[in-house]
Amino acid sequence: MTAALALLFKLLPLYITVALGWIAGRYLQASGRHIAGIMLYIVTPSVVFSGVMAAPLSPEVILLPFLVFALCSLIGLAHLWLARRMLHDGSASIIPLSVGTGNTGYFGIPVALLLFGEQGLALYIVCMLGTTLFENSVGFYLAARGRYGIRDALLRVARLPSVYAFGLAVVLNLSGVGIHEVLTPLFDNLRGAYSILGMMIIGMGILSFRGLAGNLRFTGLAFFGKFVIWPLVAVALWWLDAAVLGIYDSAVHQAIFLISITPIAANTVVIATLLDTAPRQAAGTALLSTLFALAFIPFMVAMVLS
Repeated sequence: MTAALALLFKLLPLYITVALGWIAGRYLQASGRHIAGIMLYIVTPSVVFSGVMAAPLSPEVILLPFLVFALCSLIGLAHLWLARRMLHDGSASIIPLSVGTGNTGYFGIPVALLLFGEQGLALYIVCMLGTTLFENSVGFYLAARGRYGIRDALLRVARLPSVYAFGLAVVLNLSGVGIHEVLTPLFDNLRGAYSILGMMIIGMGILSFRGLAGNLRFTGLAFFGKFVIWPLVAVALWWLDAAVLGIYDSAVHQAIFLISITPIAANTVVIATLLDTAPRQAAGTALLSTLFALAFIPFMVAMVLS
């Protein structure tokens, strides 16, 4: 219980940041759309690049992002199939991003640092890159398909720099090339901007606190996939690897489990805003999931990881 309360206290600044974003959007006419472009094309690739460059890479570790990517894709595609049968307001294409990934960066990194320390944080970031790859490839493609044709959607995915940043960082890391100390403060500042701006975008997407849930079917399906199916998949993988496969240790299992219980990703709002595909629905549901996670994450951590 003490650990849960400490974690709850640690998360409070994230909620204050969301509130500040709402104030900026409501009273200062700040544009979340402009910030979303900066986040997707500049800040996120920088965080991906620096995270991979700092990680101790081995064949098993390099495979972790692709394992998480596969889980995100499986969950996202399954829920897209459901969404197309349940939702008829144009928002179905945002469901894969809502359930397949999570707020693993803006929200998850502070939690991982609290739970696992600096050494465990590096492993968590490597796992987290799988969600980033999903967001910037399959997730973005499926979201864009709700508004664009196959060719245009693929072209938009090809222009996203995060996938290229990941590949470049792996090559440089394995070649023994590191980030020069002169550039270290730059990447540290970009990592801070990643958390602050990402959470503020959620607040900017909410023009009114009335009717946050919007389409209740969308919100219910997103919550079911994010807070029920994803944790069950993570626990099943944990049991399978621990009991049968024996590939990874408990630190990896715990990192993937933490990814599974994070709220809906702020990047879902970023992408929905850029594509102009149900951005208010995405923002409202992401904010509700973030509020829900205030109690859900400490409870799950105390029950499973303690």
